[in-house]
Amino acid sequence: MKKDYYEILGVGRSADKDEIKKAYRKLALKYHPDKNPDNKDAEDHFKEVNGAYEVLSNDDKRRRYDQFGHAGVDSSAASGGGAGGAYGAGGADFSDIFSAFNDMFSGGGGGGGQRRSRASAGIHGTDLKIRLKLSLEEIAKGVEKTLKIKKQVPCKECGGSGSKTGATETCPTCHGAGEVRQASKTMFGQFVNIAACPTCGGEGRIVKDRCTSCYGEGIKQGEVTVKVTVPAGVQDNNYLTLRGQGNSGPRGGAAGDLIVVIEEKPHEFFVRNGDDVIYSLAVSFPDIVLGTKVEVPTLDGAIKMTIPPSTQPETMLRIPGHGIGHLRGSGRGDQYVKVNVFVPKDLSQADKDILKGLRKSPGISPEAHGTGAEKSFFAKMKDIIG
Repeated sequence: MKKDYYEILGVGRSADKDEIKKAYRKLALKYHPDKNPDNKDAEDHFKEVNGAYEVLSNDDKRRRYDQFGHAGVDSSAASGGGAGGAYGAGGADFSDIFSAFNDMFSGGGGGGGQRRSRASAGIHGTDLKIRLKLSLEEIAKGVEKTLKIKKQVPCKECGGSGSKTGATETCPTCHGAGEVRQASKTMFGQFVNIAACPTCGGEGRIVKDRCTSCYGEGIKQGEVTVKVTVPAGVQDNNYLTLRGQGNSGPRGGAAGDLIVVIEEKPHEFFVRNGDDVIYSLAVSFPDIVLGTKVEVPTLDGAIKMTIPPSTQPETMLRIPGHGIGHLRGSGRGDQYVKVNVFVPKDLSQADKDILKGLRKSPGISPEAHGTGAEKSFFAKMKDIIG
């Protein structure tokens, strides 16, 4: 199973482009082949990072990936190879990697602006993941579901601010930056480690007069109703991402995402094969020989179909357009009816007598039709002996 692109870069699903680029620069620099010669594991990680960044840095590819997972993007997009070879990023900007040296081996240089941006962004809420069970009938045509979700919601008492009065003050530890920096000297120069401020959690401000209902967090456990539109043709473990429908962020921070993972229910009658469905039909020996009309279930309701005379066991009869709707494109797959002979376990003596008489009929055995291996063998021996 392919790794999740967000997990590869170590970012949340609500991460913006700057966060994704920053994570990519850090990992690409860490695993770059020039820094890890003859290290196959580092080279594989480098390819994964490049593949993930190529998808998540592209708005259209990211949208399709968020909705359908790996199936929503071209497999070549995340191969990490492509025209760039082992060192290529398939569209990734290598200036992003090497510009990271400005942060690693310097004590300043534009960091203040980034810190203010981080502090003003607040703390994102966490993502939620739920499983949604769907029947084949729902998957065939698409469906809209109304779900009740338990999640973190803004506190009503304080309006999500975390404060009784809404008052805040600048964090005394980071002085509003939201980050703390620790510098150390190495043989390459000064190395600066940047981390979220432990006092304010990266917000740059702390609340005054904490709300007693949410204890200053600005969020509480609640329940909301969410509508999910599922397109036709989804498969087991496909997922839909609902932006901003996850847990609310503390003290007004942006909400995370709601990830709805599709779970396909086993069906009583049908087996799915891509966008087609297969139904097994047991037919009596007289009916399969003489032909008959039968009623069979479909995803759209029961219909009547004809079993032609002398239909052979394991024959697949096709009913066009009664399968699963195509996920990308119009139309639907087909339904196939697999015909088998019904062999009863318990027979009355009268039925047995009928079958014994039928057994003696010269036209009922395979040999009579030239399909018996035994007849074929003796016929050949007779020809040889003369």
